[in-house]
Formats: sequence, structure tokens, C-alpha cells
Amino acid sequence: MSEYIAAHGVQEALAAAVCEVLRTRPADPILGIRDILLAMEASKSSAKMAVPPEEPMKLPPVSTIAPVIDVSSWLNDPSSVEAQTACKALAESLKATGIALLRDSRVSEADEVAFLDLMEDYFAQPDELKMADVRKEFHYQVGATPSMVEIPICKTDAECIERIEGMPSEHKPLPISGPDPKWRFFWRIGERPKEVSGYEDLNAAPVHPAAFPRWGETMDRWGHLMLASVSTCAEMAAVGFGLPSSAITSLMEHGPHLLAPTGSDLGKHHEVNTILAGFHNDLNLLTIHGKSRYPGLHVWLRDGTKRRVAIPNGCLLVQAGMQMERLTGGQVIAGMHEVVVLPETVEVAERRAAAGRPPWRISSTLFAHVASTKELRPLGDFATDEALRLYPPMTAGEQVLSVLRKINLADPSKAPPSY
Repeated sequence: MSEYIAAHGVQEALAAAVCEVLRTRPADPILGIRDILLAMEASKSSAKMAVPPEEPMKLPPVSTIAPVIDVSSWLNDPSSVEAQTACKALAESLKATGIALLRDSRVSEADEVAFLDLMEDYFAQPDELKMADVRKEFHYQVGATPSMVEIPICKTDAECIERIEGMPSEHKPLPISGPDPKWRFFWRIGERPKEVSGYEDLNAAPVHPAAFPRWGETMDRWGHLMLASVSTCAEMAAVGFGLPSSAITSLMEHGPHLLAPTGSDLGKHHEVNTILAGFHNDLNLLTIHGKSRYPGLHVWLRDGTKRRVAIPNGCLLVQAGMQMERLTGGQVIAGMHEVVVLPETVEVAERRAAAGRPPWRISSTLFAHVASTKELRPLGDFATDEALRLYPPMTAGEQVLSVLRKINLADPSKAPPSY
């Protein structure tokens, strides 16, 4: 029995066994089925005990708990039953898990390949060349952020530290020892606001790396595809929440949306369990990820369980950020995640290096934001007295700067704009 379960799974084993009982013991099938269930329970226990204690159980992927939402029905006819059903499923996925998996035919694999190739070549440059693209005076919100600058929020945030301490050991993140070894590049996507009323630092002009003449073309192409997809996600989520379709996207107009690839040097940081991006959640509205060439991203669901990310082919992963948590009064929480070096990460790096490519792990990430001067407050039916107490109104710019100070990207002594 245990061998059959291992080969075929519990459900198939049970179905096969029941059929056999009905064939061989037609006079007394109930007792036969009872005996089989007892045998299967014993077999499952034996199988669990057979796993060596030093060999951790593999985490299930997010695709096992989050449905893939095809946005085509919404794009074709938002009023259709199919589209409305998809909106409700997307909203429920965000509420239950903090994530959503999208299938969007507008997003081209060829454009992502061009983007990933470009970023591998960029990050593989000598550090001194990349340092010319750093804009510390703008809180690193455009251009490059060097390695060992950003400190994961859960390194110092008391609430986050308490959350980690309460987790079961199998779901805990790796302990954070200091700043992240990853690099990052921020490239602005979308129209910049004409007036930003004190938040100019968050809406600065883009940085064009000197060695890449077609930089803007490649970045804009991939970034606008990602922004279109996450904007559609925001529309559908709003409808699923019982809000007007524009309730969230109207707040996103002229937001400081950022194509935000990270680059981690696996030639240098190749030890298994090295933290590339420590346990944290994102400060923005929605984060959308394309499929990385390297495994290593883990996400945490609303119930605190840890899942590895293996994005299905042709899909995108969306994770809620702090701004979405505020707009929904905590009904959707900002999802936690980390990026670490796994044995599979090292294997891919070795294959890529052997093929003559830089062994840099690139994240295909875009941060969608609420516009800096727009107010963050619970929307519609989310605006209960308790939600307003927990999430008092504040501008998106104020919220972003407060988090940037916590993660070592903004000067803590710099006062926010006054109104």
C-alpha cells in the first residue's frame, strides 16, 4: 500500500482500493473499505517516518493554493459572467493568501528574455561603473542601489520580529544578519506627475546607464507590459471587492511605478542558504513578478505558511503591498517574502556560467504605487471604525518615506513635507 501511495498519491490509491473491494468483497464492502482506510493511514505514517530527519520536506509551490486568473475575459467584456467570476476569484485569492497568479496574453516571453539578458549584462559590469548610476540623494528611488545598503524591514521592526518568533520552525524565514547583498535598479514606468507637492525625491528623472544605448527601449517595453497587467489586476480586484472598477487605478494615475529588477551575484554569493533578500514585505500597492531564471523566492500566505514560488509558464505573480493593506483596511495583507540561495539556484548558476552568461540572479519585478499626493485610507465597505483606527489616513508619499527610513534608504533626519 505505501508503495502505491508513493507512486500514485493518496486519492488515486484510495479510488483503486475501493474498486478492488467492490470487486472482491461485494457482500460486505463497508468492512473492506474500513480496513483499507486503516491500512492507508498506517502506510502514510510509515512513509512520513521513513523520511530522514536531516532531509527537509520540500515546500509546495504557490500554484497549489492560488488559482490562475486569466484576464482575457475582463479585457474582452468586463460585464460578462466569466469576467465577473474571475474578478471575484482574484479578490478572494488576494484576501485569503495575499497573492494572485495571472495569465495575460499581452505579456510576451520574448520581451522578458530581452529584459533579463540586459539586466544580467548590466549587473555583471564592474561595481565602479554601476556606482555612477546611484542616486542616494533621491533615496535610491531611481537608478542603482548597491549591494549591502538595503536593510530588510524585519531586521529591526519589533512587530515583524515578534511575528517571526511565533512561527513554527518549518515556516520561519532564514535569520537576517545584516543588509542584503543584492543590487537593485529602479526605472520609472509611466507618466511622471507635473506637480508632486514636496515629493520630488520620489518622482525624480530616470537614470540611463552609459554603456547601454538601447536601455530605455528595452526597459520601457517590458515595464509597460507589466504595468498594464498589474493595472488590470487592480481593476478586477476592485470589482471583486464590490468597488467601482476605477477605485484603485484612479489612485495609481501618475504614481511612481518602478521597474525594479534585483541582481544577485551568484559567483560571489553561492553558498546554499545565503540570504539575497531578507524577510520583508513591500511598501507599495501591488508587486508583479515575471518568471525568474533562478529559483529561490519564498512567499508567506496570510495564514503564515511558507511557499516556494514556481510561476507556471505564461503566468505572472502578483503580491499585495502595504498600500493595498491600507486601502482594504487589512482585509488584504502585505505579503511577506524572501530570496535565498537553494541547491537548485547553484545548479542553474553553474549551467548559465558554463554557457557563457553572467551568473547573476535577476528578479523580473515591477512595483505599482499609489500617486505620492493621493490619500491612503480604507475604501468603501472596508472603511469600518476599526479599520480607520488601525489605518488612519495619510498620503502615499508620507507612507513611502516612513518605510524608506526604516530600511536604510532615506535619511531619517529629513522631515516629510508639511501641509
